[in-house]
Amino acid sequence: MTGDAWTAGETYEEYVGRWSREVAARFVPWLDVPAGGRWLDVGCGTGALTSAARAAGGSVVGVDPSRAFVAGVSARRREDAGLRPARRQAERGNPTRDVVVGDARALPFAAGSFDAVVSGLALNFVPSPREAMAELKRVTAPGGTVAAYVWDYADGMAMIRHFWDAALELDPAAPDEGARFPLCQPSALTELWRVAGLTGVQVRAIVVSTVFADFDAYWRPFLGGQGPAPGYLASLTPAARESLRSRLQDRLPASDIRLTARAWAVRGMMA
Repeated sequence: MTGDAWTAGETYEEYVGRWSREVAARFVPWLDVPAGGRWLDVGCGTGALTSAARAAGGSVVGVDPSRAFVAGVSARRREDAGLRPARRQAERGNPTRDVVVGDARALPFAAGSFDAVVSGLALNFVPSPREAMAELKRVTAPGGTVAAYVWDYADGMAMIRHFWDAALELDPAAPDEGARFPLCQPSALTELWRVAGLTGVQVRAIVVSTVFADFDAYWRPFLGGQGPAPGYLASLTPAARESLRSRLQDRLPASDIRLTARAWAVRGMMA
C-alpha cells in the first residue's frame, strides 16, 4: 500500500476504524462461513474485521503492511479479557502468531490455507488489486470464500465526501478519493472478482450511521494524519486548513450531525 500514513492505530480508530467495526459486524454473517473456519484478514489494520470474524467462531490470522498497526492488534489480542486463563496458558505454550506484517501481493502463507480470505477497507490501497486477488485466491481452500468491503468514496461515505467536496471547491487538484479509487464501485468489484475466476459473485451495500455531537466532533478525526483526507489536510498551510474548516462548517449542521456511510461488499467462491 502506498503514500498514505498508517502508523497510529488509536487515531485511525477515531477517524474511520470505529465505523468499519459496524460494517464488519454485518459483513461477516453475510458470508455464512461455518463456525470454526480458518480466516485470513488481509489488510487487517486495527483489527475491526479480525474481531468480527473471531466473534463469529472463526480462527483468524491477520496480515497488514503497517508494523505499527500489527503491533497494536497483537497488544490488544494479548489484553483481550475474553481469553480465559487456560487458553492464555495454552497460547504461551504454543506461541503461534495470529497477526503478521505482510503484503497483499505476496502473502506469507501456503496455498489453500484458509476457508475464508477477506479484506476490509484495504484492497483499494493496494497498487495492483489484480495481483492481490491472485494471492487471495491462492491461499483460499477449494470451496472457500473470498470477500471484501470498501467505502463508497464517490457517493456514499458522507463524512469523507463532504470533506473532498469542500476541498475541491478550494483546490481543484485535491486528491479526491472518489476519483482516486474507481475500484470502490459495484461494477468494478464484480469485474475484479469474476476476472479472478470466482463463482457465485455477489455485491451488496452495507450502510451504517455516523453521528457527531457537533462540528468539532466531526472535524477532530481529520486532524490525526491517518489516511488520505487527514494526510491531505496535514499538508496544507494553516491558512488553507482554516479555509477548508470554515467551508466544511458552512456545509454541516452546528450540532447533532447525522450522516451515513456506505460500504460496498463483494463475495465469491473458489471452485
